[in-house]
Amino acid sequence: MDAEPRASSSVGAPARVFSGIMPTGTLHLGNYLGAIVHWVRLQQVHPSLFSVVDLHAITTPIDPSLLREKIREVAALLLACGIDPDLATVFVQSDVPAHAELCWILNCLAPVGRLERMVQFKEKAGQQRENENVGLFDYPVLQAADILLYCGQPPRPVLVPVGADQRQHLELARDLARRFDLRFGPVFAEPIAAVAETGARIMGLENPLKKMSKSGSNPGDVIALLDPPDAVRRKIKRAVTGPGREVRFDQSQPGLFNLLTIYQLLSGQSRAEIESHFAGKGYAALKSELAELIGAVLTPIQDRYHDVRSNPDYLAEVLTDGAERARRESSVVLEAAKRAVGLG
Repeated sequence: MDAEPRASSSVGAPARVFSGIMPTGTLHLGNYLGAIVHWVRLQQVHPSLFSVVDLHAITTPIDPSLLREKIREVAALLLACGIDPDLATVFVQSDVPAHAELCWILNCLAPVGRLERMVQFKEKAGQQRENENVGLFDYPVLQAADILLYCGQPPRPVLVPVGADQRQHLELARDLARRFDLRFGPVFAEPIAAVAETGARIMGLENPLKKMSKSGSNPGDVIALLDPPDAVRRKIKRAVTGPGREVRFDQSQPGLFNLLTIYQLLSGQSRAEIESHFAGKGYAALKSELAELIGAVLTPIQDRYHDVRSNPDYLAEVLTDGAERARRESSVVLEAAKRAVGLG
């Protein structure tokens, strides 16, 4: 797994990293390869903040008791995957009120027409846009607040690890930072995209034309981080490949290409090495070895996860400490923004 997120432009001052993950659905291999492994690396070189964004989670219906459980599950999985609370700030979004406060200030600058054109809102709302809740419509502004709270002046930008489906939201955050600073004076540094060159988009196993998703309706499409080995083997065995038997990186066969991409990221081997290894062996050999490789990666994650969940006091301490650190960090920018607009 040698792909590294890279900033899309140069950074003139030490940059923080910020990213968030919703406590909905089930964290899966796509989340791990497309995001979390890069967060683990970034925390080694940048001050980093990783948030369980529970305010975003309530934009769609979710049972309150399930939400509380999912918040703990996601936080524990982040720690199990290698996010180190001694290096990074791990916190729950709603424990830091500045996120909601800055969102309201930015709401007063955000154009309605711009939000109406956000692709994810149109996809999620579908034909029911007039009846959809304001939170779903407005969540890109909350996402912008999440990021900009840690983008202070003098310029200390935030690196935001993003996939292709989030670039539009990051551009909104950049635009809101410019709008604010032009109207009220310099408060925000513009955030910068950090894009992983490989693995940012892991596709579904049975429908490789769609991204592997936490909210998908087909569990066979997804390798969950907590899936036992027999479930992993079963799902990989049923995964779509395509016609023929030759194991090679062929984008005209999206199912096979997806499986090989996962193998490449987990093994660290080059494409040429992988194709040579599987020469003449066929798809069954690829699937068998890939299932074993995934199991070898997931087993220690699952062991660490169960260790964390067996010690609820430790998890609570990590999240309490993270929230206190995030409140200190965010208060500087929030107070500057409030002064700039005449509040307080």
